[in-house]
Amino acid sequence: MEKPIVTALLAYGMSGKVFHAPFLETNNGFHLYAVLERNEKKANLDYPNIKSFSTIDELLLDKSIELIIVNTPNNTHYSYIKKALHAGKNVLTEKPATTTSKEFIDLLELAKKVNKKVFVYQNRRWSSDFIATKSIINSRKLGEIVEVHLRFDRFKPTIGAKTFKETPLPSSGIWYDLGSHLIDQAISIFGKPLHHYGYKNSYRENSQVDDFAFMHIEFNNKINVFITTSMLVTDAQPGIVIHGTKGSFVKEFCDEQENQLIAGMSPLDSNFGIEKPNKEGKLTYHNANNETVVEIIPSIKGNFNGLFNELFLNIRNDISFSIDNQQIIEQLKLLV
Repeated sequence: MEKPIVTALLAYGMSGKVFHAPFLETNNGFHLYAVLERNEKKANLDYPNIKSFSTIDELLLDKSIELIIVNTPNNTHYSYIKKALHAGKNVLTEKPATTTSKEFIDLLELAKKVNKKVFVYQNRRWSSDFIATKSIINSRKLGEIVEVHLRFDRFKPTIGAKTFKETPLPSSGIWYDLGSHLIDQAISIFGKPLHHYGYKNSYRENSQVDDFAFMHIEFNNKINVFITTSMLVTDAQPGIVIHGTKGSFVKEFCDEQENQLIAGMSPLDSNFGIEKPNKEGKLTYHNANNETVVEIIPSIKGNFNGLFNELFLNIRNDISFSIDNQQIIEQLKLLV
């Protein structure tokens, strides 16, 4: 086994505690070494051997750190990634990578100059519902794809306690928060967008940021992708609906990994990534004899750890990382 990548988190809120630390601790390719905690020191309660820093400058001076995970509020990503690169560190940043595509391009140019790399954490490419969706599209049972509907909804009618998410700062609001996941999924399957139009607004009382957003994106081969995300959906609609020239596929948004991580389940648990019962997708299509066929598509095990496996292989062996940064640039163009 090659040397684990010595890694530091820039925060230990939900993102650090739920989406990063459990994988860094259990994946043999990484050594969870340090965390930035400006106020409350909580990481040691879960990881007694972790080193806690009070300022980012102190953390970046530690020469043993190879990888910085920027999991701070969205509007800080650009400045923190820049500081980490100047300090000679590789960077994995939470989505959205930056507020604009220009900012991200600037960071990629800087990374090239200092011979370091910038990666973007788009873990939803490894969610069980999305893996099932790619499998169905690749099976060609739907024929030529005509329309794809992707939704990511919640019901949070009141203003949340996380001020940075509810204040009109750069890259705040639901479109940057959740829409970025859906745009990334669409681009990862269908490539570079050709045309798009969208709409976003706020509907919750006293909301200062968008809490509803919609976009229609056209891709090659006349493929239409409709993306919707909202904070005001009490009866969640199917998260994935696809119609093609030969059939349709409907799947609930139902990846369980986030819920399992919040509940404290280890990524090493044999049940990790397995969906709850009765969450299967429904595939309806016409076969070669023009007969209507209905198939119940079993849920596929989700695997956020796949992102970390690819990250390790890229940093240590320069093996390609599937979240291509050109795709991230295209994504950011649609988020603005």
